[in-house]
Amino acid sequence: MSTKRKHSSVVQTLHEKKMVQAPKWLPNAVAYETIMGSVAYGVSNDTSDMDVYGFCIPPKEQIFPHLAGEIPGFGRQIQRFEQFQQHHIQDADALGGTGREYDITIFSIVKYFHLAMENNPNVVDSLFTPVTAVLHTTHVGEMVREKRRIFLHKGAWHKFKGYAYSQLHKMDIKQPQEGSRRHADVEKHGYDCKFAYHVVRLLDEVEQILNEGDIDLQRNKEQLKSIRRGEWTQEQVRDSFERREKELEAAYTNSKLPHTPDEPKIKQLLLDCLESHFGSLSEAVVVPGQERELLRQIKELCEKAGV
Repeated sequence: MSTKRKHSSVVQTLHEKKMVQAPKWLPNAVAYETIMGSVAYGVSNDTSDMDVYGFCIPPKEQIFPHLAGEIPGFGRQIQRFEQFQQHHIQDADALGGTGREYDITIFSIVKYFHLAMENNPNVVDSLFTPVTAVLHTTHVGEMVREKRRIFLHKGAWHKFKGYAYSQLHKMDIKQPQEGSRRHADVEKHGYDCKFAYHVVRLLDEVEQILNEGDIDLQRNKEQLKSIRRGEWTQEQVRDSFERREKELEAAYTNSKLPHTPDEPKIKQLLLDCLESHFGSLSEAVVVPGQERELLRQIKELCEKAGV
């Protein structure tokens, strides 16, 4: 059975206001939502724009389609839900009538686990946001946050470095829309400071992962604020990337984290979450070797009874 929610999810609230176009089952199936972006990183206190990430638990037949009679590869296949996204949702009544804009991304719990296992930076960050940034959670959401460190492995270095390089490249070439706030920053500082602070942030985070097996998203917030204010030059950002890339290669070599994710342990957590939500999964999941173990136990009982 599902755990009772502490309060309504953002998706549910916006659905009731007819502001989101989500599958009809989704508003009542959200298990976890958190604020992302500059608020989560401690770089901004302005919550008028909210980037929300989270995960939901789709109907059982979508997670285990064989329960609905599907044979993989034969005939009509069930359309599996992977994620819901909707951007620029305007809630004029929020913040006492001053208004708020939402960007929402809600993954299926299965895809969320897969991306977290791959150490996708955005998904990993969503598990390590400060408690104050968590907007909505259920017992399942709490289960995942409590064991979030099991997703981390040395492969994070390659993922985070790739994202940091992408932000560095965008800092050099991308031009914001003319008239926008970010365009004004480029005019003032000669480059997009938001891309710059993300470069440094991503390297900070992966350093924590490799050295500590943990992440504090706001540990270096004062430095990130400084970069976002344009107090670093573009060359300083690039030099910092090149220097820290070498340092982090050494951290990667010396890290005590496993090279690859512990897939069996992560899969077990996923099954535990689904069982907590749906109840017994005995009809949906066959545990390898389970039948053999049961036969062994029956045999032992028969032998003891002299049968």
